[in-house]
Amino acid sequence: MNEERRAARRQVLQVAAKLLEEGGSEAVSTRAVAAAAGVTAPALYRMFGDKDGLLADLAAYGFEMYLAEKREALALTPDDPVADLYRGWDLHVDFGVRHPAFYMLMYGTVRPGRRPPAADEAHALLVTLLRRAAGAGRLRVPVEQATHVIHAATTGATLALIGEAPAQRDLTTSARLRDTVIASVTTGRAASSGSDLASRALALDAALETALTTGPPAAGAGVPLRATETALLREWLRQLAG
Repeated sequence: MNEERRAARRQVLQVAAKLLEEGGSEAVSTRAVAAAAGVTAPALYRMFGDKDGLLADLAAYGFEMYLAEKREALALTPDDPVADLYRGWDLHVDFGVRHPAFYMLMYGTVRPGRRPPAADEAHALLVTLLRRAAGAGRLRVPVEQATHVIHAATTGATLALIGEAPAQRDLTTSARLRDTVIASVTTGRAASSGSDLASRALALDAALETALTTGPPAAGAGVPLRATETALLREWLRQLAG
C-alpha cells in the first residue's frame, strides 16, 4: 500500500472513529462513513471490504490509541514493576470509561482467533510487566496464570463500569478489585534469602526467559544448559512455584 492510499485509509478511519465515539457502532454504517469522509461507497469497499472489515480496522485503531496512551503514561512512573501493574490497571479502566464505544468494539466483540495485531501488542505489554515483577521476586504465581487473571479482571471491571449510568458509576469498585487481584498474584516485597520459595523460583524462571530471548544465539542464548536441560529446569521451577 503506497503512502497516498495509506493516508486516505487513515483519514477514513479517523472519520469513522468520530462517528463511533458519538453514536456507537450503529452509527458506523458504510454509507455514513463514506459521506462523512467524502469518498464513494466503492472506494470505501476497496479499502475495508465491508462493514465488518471497517469495524475490525476500527478496533485495531482503538488498540493503537490505547497502547500509545499506556506506553506514554507508564514511561513516567517509577521503576517499580508492581506499581506499574497498579498503574496499568487504572490506565486500562480509564481508557474504557473515556472511550466506551471503542472499548466495546475492542473487548466486547472478541472472537477466538481473530484479534488484531495491536491487541496482541496490548497483551504482550501486560506479559512484559508481569515478567519484570517475576524477575524482581515479586510474583507469587506463574506469569501465564497472572496474565489471565489480571486480563479477565480488568476487562470485567471495565465492561461493568461502562454498563452503568455515569451518575451511578463508582470507580472505587475498580480500585478495590484492583487491589485484591494484584495482591493475589504479587508479593508485598522482593523475596529475601531463604524465604518465599515460590517467588524465588518464578524470579529464576523469569531470568531464564530473559536470557533465552535476549542472549546471543550462538552461545545458547546465554544459558549454559542444553535445550532439554533448560526445559526440564523451567518445568521444575514452575512446579516449585505451585
